[in-house]
Amino acid sequence: MTASIVHVWRLLKWGRTLARHGALAGIERDPMTPSRARRLIRIARLGASVPREPRYADAFEAIGPAAIKLGQALATRPDLVGPVAALDLTRLQDALPPVPFAQVRAAVEAGLGRPLEAMFSRFDEEAVGAASIAQVHRAVTTEGREVAVKILRPGVEEDFARAIETYEWAAAQAEAMGGEIARLRPRLVIATFRQWTARELDLRREAASASELAEDMAAEPGFHVPSIDWSRTARRVMTLEWVDGIKLSNREALVAAGHDPAAIAARLVRAFLRQAIAEGFFHADLHHGNLFVLADGTLAAIDFGIMGRIDRRARLWLAEILHGLITGNYARVAEIHFEAGYVPAHHNLAEFTTALRAVGEPIRGLPVKDISIGQMLDGLFGITRDFEMPTQPHLLLLQKTMVMVEGVATTLDPDINMWETAGPFVREWLRSELGPEAWLADRLVTDLRTIGRLPELIRRIEDRFPAPGAAPPPPPLREVEVVRIGGGWRYVAVAVLAAGTGAGLMTLLG
Repeated sequence: MTASIVHVWRLLKWGRTLARHGALAGIERDPMTPSRARRLIRIARLGASVPREPRYADAFEAIGPAAIKLGQALATRPDLVGPVAALDLTRLQDALPPVPFAQVRAAVEAGLGRPLEAMFSRFDEEAVGAASIAQVHRAVTTEGREVAVKILRPGVEEDFARAIETYEWAAAQAEAMGGEIARLRPRLVIATFRQWTARELDLRREAASASELAEDMAAEPGFHVPSIDWSRTARRVMTLEWVDGIKLSNREALVAAGHDPAAIAARLVRAFLRQAIAEGFFHADLHHGNLFVLADGTLAAIDFGIMGRIDRRARLWLAEILHGLITGNYARVAEIHFEAGYVPAHHNLAEFTTALRAVGEPIRGLPVKDISIGQMLDGLFGITRDFEMPTQPHLLLLQKTMVMVEGVATTLDPDINMWETAGPFVREWLRSELGPEAWLADRLVTDLRTIGRLPELIRRIEDRFPAPGAAPPPPPLREVEVVRIGGGWRYVAVAVLAAGTGAGLMTLLG
């Protein structure tokens, strides 16, 4: 295990970089920050020329690849870093110099166990994208299929392992301080970050996520997930279908190609709602760079390293919350929060209802372009503080993705109303999940499972209460007082016992 002094040294170096970019100014000014932490920040920025406006994303890019990924994770936590910092961190592009092609060739051949020419008839030496964890090359398989090949950077696993170990150490120290920091559960944040990177550092898991999402979205028209070439996929190499389309960031090109941006925006919102609410498994990185429109108008997604998952119970709560906000039924939304245990039971339900109304009422019926997402999030996170709501990581990831989808949809159709677009889908899903047919189906499944467990239950009862005439259980072992031996005598006792056992076995075998 790494010594604490090593963690402290790493944190001092990183802290100096953050301070030089003004990224610690908000923490320093926050009255909730402990005085010891405030003093450390002052020391870290000593002699540095601090910019007037903090440059959070630049700071994380300067620290390195693992920090870039952590910055992306923190971008989902405006409650932890503040709305301004979260917004700035969302622009992390992971733009890094590509690895030389000689190393790429070696990595592909080592990962797949065959020469490059035996698998690909063409393999472009220049990368089409280079990120903190991997880079992507365009290629053509020996069967003639155009594909994208994603390769992990050499040494990236070791770099991330060192960094995450220090993040975990720092989060544990911060959480031990108690108060507001403990409520935000920084250790859970880093644990979630570790899960993300574990998926991204094993490209087989990313490929599996893409495959699962493709199955889930098969019933959704107009949404495409590229297929995986499993014969050319391994832990450090992933090969998938090449997506040839127009990026959603290029609205002018979409219009020139004859696509309707408003229809694409509505399709994106519906596809996301199907993933999050109907399937419970969603693409959690739906920014412009990961979304394309194909020639026939189909929406295609790439990069499945960050995925979110929500169980059915939480999805029902989420759908009811969305429906309550859409219809203005704040009382039901408040009840759901109490039923789910999101709000501690000692708080007043009516007061919580009023707090939700204060956030939801100003934005009802407005188009997205007239809604301040930062102001809305500030209001929501203010409620979480006032009502001592512990952090729900899976819902925060969903909320971050929802905000991201809103942003992308707005660039396509500035007049889109997210609530009106979501309303019909949410109402239909709730009817199918909470209607009489759904209740009857759930009851049948529950009862059949109970009946299926009856034989095992009967066997356990018979084991506990054997039938008359059955062999009695063996008598309990005689109690022996255990002598506690400390220090080196413990090893002497073990050696004597082992020697005695060995001698006995030799006697029996002889």
